[in-house]
Amino acid sequence: MGCGSCSTGGGCSPAGCKSNGSCLTNGCSKLDVYDWLSHMDMPTNYKPFQVIEVKFKGSRKEFYLNNDNIYLEAGELVVVETATGGYDVGHVSITGELVRMQMVKRRVKEADVTKKIYRKATVADVDKWKAAKDLEWETMHRSRKLALELNLSMKLSDVDYQGDKTKATFYYTAEGRVDFRELIKKMAEQFRIRIEMRQIGMRQEASRLGGIGSCGRELCCSTWLTDFKTVSTSAARYQNLSLNTLKLAGQCGKLKCCLNYELDTYMDALKHIPDNVNVLKTERGDARLQKTDIFKKLMWFSYPREESWIPLPISKVKEIQQQNKDGIIPADLGEIVPVETLTAKAPDYENVVGQDSLTRLDERSRNNNKKKNKNRNKNSNPNGGGATQANPQPNQPRPQPAVAREANANRPPRPERQQKPQGQPRAEGTKPEGNRPEGARPEGAKPSGNNRRHKHRRPNQNNQNRPDNNPGKSAE
Repeated sequence: MGCGSCSTGGGCSPAGCKSNGSCLTNGCSKLDVYDWLSHMDMPTNYKPFQVIEVKFKGSRKEFYLNNDNIYLEAGELVVVETATGGYDVGHVSITGELVRMQMVKRRVKEADVTKKIYRKATVADVDKWKAAKDLEWETMHRSRKLALELNLSMKLSDVDYQGDKTKATFYYTAEGRVDFRELIKKMAEQFRIRIEMRQIGMRQEASRLGGIGSCGRELCCSTWLTDFKTVSTSAARYQNLSLNTLKLAGQCGKLKCCLNYELDTYMDALKHIPDNVNVLKTERGDARLQKTDIFKKLMWFSYPREESWIPLPISKVKEIQQQNKDGIIPADLGEIVPVETLTAKAPDYENVVGQDSLTRLDERSRNNNKKKNKNRNKNSNPNGGGATQANPQPNQPRPQPAVAREANANRPPRPERQQKPQGQPRAEGTKPEGNRPEGARPEGAKPSGNNRRHKHRRPNQNNQNRPDNNPGKSAE
């Protein structure tokens, strides 16, 4: 999937291409359209549709006329006409009858398409287009410094060079109107190109820059989303989400677009939930609504100064609500039914993936701890208790099995060990000669490697006063 001919020079991958959808081989899968008509045979008298959809950097797509009947396929680079003069370079996104359906979706009439395709991009066109793309990063940072020097309350987010390197479009975000006439003069003097300033919203900025969302995937606005609908906080309320701006806001600073994805499903489920049931009056007290499980169709109530919550099905809630409207106050909410019986049973299915339970490691560690505790109890002696068969006293021999006892009975007796004669006490000032202990060395012999003393061992204080150790002093 990665391409090696994008403007970054080092190749790209579908997850993080720095060219923002302008790869030559269409490897980024940015705003791609699946041609589901490619395998269908057209009639013999069919004339191909003359309009081609071309994709540029970011999420910009435009329609062009193919008057010369050039054979084009998706992903090919083409040189197209521009509205302000010159030419631009983009690659084909879709061709054929699918373009007609895209025009209907975007409400573009065929008569309004006037710009045409010049030719397929040559090697010279591609080299000039790459050179223009390499200037975008430096141009954006230099223009940001100029905007800071002029104290303009605007943020330059992206720069898009035209394919012939004669024009650059600057995309910026601002809260209000900005007078950037002086900025355009300074940028025209430095860059020597025609400049166009275009203000975009926060969502459009995020779609051009791209990024990774909190779900761990690429942003929807930079991959497939083309139209940005307004997202309100009521979408979060209907889905029982906590109104935390840090969790509900995306990288654009606005509410996440994915809040609208499941909103229709929640709205259909909320049709069965009764409204205005915050309090149910009973003789025991007023039960207040604490939580609503929309898809399980359960509503949880609690009495004042009680911690336990009582789950009620929707049918029971509607019944008590109707009784309160009629002036009837029931004695209680009714018999408390366990939640397991109210909820639907889990479907029986076969685990074809082969994954174990998520708690398998906990069960294994629990079994290992039981084995360790059992072995520790066997090997340890109880305090203050008598000797058992598992923990015999040290004075008593351990019981042996019958096979070991028979083998020990047939074994010949061992010869008794002879005690070595102990050396006689020597007089003071004399050295032991005959009865030298084992391992001692004779006088003048070099110590072996195992008997050498370590250098870090402290010297004996009694040997420091000997005349051999102090040659400068005479013996007393």
